[in-house]
Amino acid sequence: MAVLTLNRPDKLNAFTVQMHRELRDAFDKIDTAGTRALVITGAGRGFCAGQDLDDIDFSKEVDLHHSLTHDFNPLVKRIKTSPFPVICAVNGVAAGAGANLALACDIIVAGRSASFIQVFAKIGLIPDAGGTWSLTHKVGPARAAGLSMLAEPISAKKAKKWGLIWDVVKDNKLHDHTMRMARFLATQPTMAFACMKTAIAAAVTNDFSSQLALEAELQAQAGASDDFKEGVGAFLQKRRPEFKGQ
Repeated sequence: MAVLTLNRPDKLNAFTVQMHRELRDAFDKIDTAGTRALVITGAGRGFCAGQDLDDIDFSKEVDLHHSLTHDFNPLVKRIKTSPFPVICAVNGVAAGAGANLALACDIIVAGRSASFIQVFAKIGLIPDAGGTWSLTHKVGPARAAGLSMLAEPISAKKAKKWGLIWDVVKDNKLHDHTMRMARFLATQPTMAFACMKTAIAAAVTNDFSSQLALEAELQAQAGASDDFKEGVGAFLQKRRPEFKGQ
């Protein structure tokens, strides 16, 4: 397993161009290290405040299209399509693109003091980094519109109630809780998890028949894995399986 910490605590871990470079390098290393579970969290008192506006030169025309297509979109796509589970441990505020980075992860656990806010309307923008997609599919268009237009924070408790995140734990338990979860997932059938991610993503737009066909295809892939053989063998022998992620 691996841990990726957004580490600009003095700026609430807000994104800069340099930070995106460092994230790309970190993911390159994670992808080639045989990682079977990843935890993403933030250093200090917040998870991520979104884009650092001080890193943008407003003396000339701002190219937000390039910023999204070159930096933010590849980042959230990489999380969504990673072949292993990605857990987000949200400590403190998750705002703007920081909130939507969290929402791109497979399992989101927040500390009780955490909050989520789509701040974009406050500066005349729309939720990006997958925000409009994640909000609409997780909480529905009515709540997505309210969260986007009102730009009001919601608590971790409400985010869980609405189905935006998986769980809420005490702040001082967040690190240990997510690390235990990651260590557990890292011992499980990684290929099956990758297939699950593909199927769940496709279910958003597939009709029922198409989803059944995709399940059959992905199940065949999982069934050809060494982990499937190990899982069945362990079940028949009444022992704990030792999955290798292959």
